[in-house]
Amino acid sequence: MAKVYPQTAQSPSSSSSSSSLCYETETFTIWMKSLIYHTNGCTVYDSNGDIVYRVDNYNRKCRREVFLMDLRGNVLFTIRKMKFSILGGWEGYRWIDSERSTSPSFRVKKLYRSGSRNQSVCEITVGFERFSLVKMDGKLAFRIMNINGEVVAEAKRKVSSNGILLGDDVLSLNANSQIERSLVMALVSVYGLIRRQM
Repeated sequence: MAKVYPQTAQSPSSSSSSSSLCYETETFTIWMKSLIYHTNGCTVYDSNGDIVYRVDNYNRKCRREVFLMDLRGNVLFTIRKMKFSILGGWEGYRWIDSERSTSPSFRVKKLYRSGSRNQSVCEITVGFERFSLVKMDGKLAFRIMNINGEVVAEAKRKVSSNGILLGDDVLSLNANSQIERSLVMALVSVYGLIRRQM
């Protein structure tokens, strides 16, 4: 499958639209499935229905290291589980010119929470910037917010053009220009790993 049905324009939620008026927003469809048979992962489509990112985890029993790739299989990030983190943490290493960076580009630290919705479940560090990942209604729905409480990315269960709610493993992701696209996809991958979806 090379394409999915193109994303139709949807009105953003009031909570996210007010915080992203000054930024260009792009919409993606995330299918929390790998296109490779017998592997875990996810596949990301742009608004035209073309595949732009993918994660293929060939070792179904191991979720300690996965790779975010573009359509052609070029690795963009290596995502590794941190060895000495009590609650759980992940690091992302960027690839430049087919070489992996030696220091992590981002860290995600899992926070202890009761599991109720609209609570921060992860703390994200990208250089000197800080973000939080907030759980929303739905199995995999979430928001990524900056330190000012502005929504920079939001994923929720996708609704088709004729109003049909798709499966809970198909998400519509809105991401604005405050944060780089491949980084957003790497963070989506981390959340999928935390929720044991990959």
